[in-house]
Amino acid sequence: MKDAADHPCRILIVDDEPAIREILKLLLQLDGHTVVEAQDGGRACLLYTPGEFDLVITDYSMPGMSGAELARTIKTLVPSQPMLMLTAHAAELSKEENPVDAILEKPFSVSNLRMMLSALLHRRQPAEFSAALHAVAT
Repeated sequence: MKDAADHPCRILIVDDEPAIREILKLLLQLDGHTVVEAQDGGRACLLYTPGEFDLVITDYSMPGMSGAELARTIKTLVPSQPMLMLTAHAAELSKEENPVDAILEKPFSVSNLRMMLSALLHRRQPAEFSAALHAVAT
């Protein structure tokens, strides 16, 4: 796994909202990452190849396949694949039904997104980056 701070990463963004995909793409490209976009879970499954992406960022609520369903599909292929979910409904999601490594609640700041990406790409435990995000928020 590449170090997000030192090396560009290849990131798959999955969101049904074009504006969200574009904003994320621009932010990640500014940080030197390569971005591949998918408008839904079905397209993401077609684009996903094990070992090709350092990180998958997915929305939770999408038509057809939800972000949780996409995460289950990808994690079945590659259990160690880092995955970040973006959602406005973070409080309603339970870890048991959602196999992503981390959840970032919308709206989020650029600094929180970067902190979460760094944590996932460095493979820190969820409690560590949750505590870090809480410290930033307070």
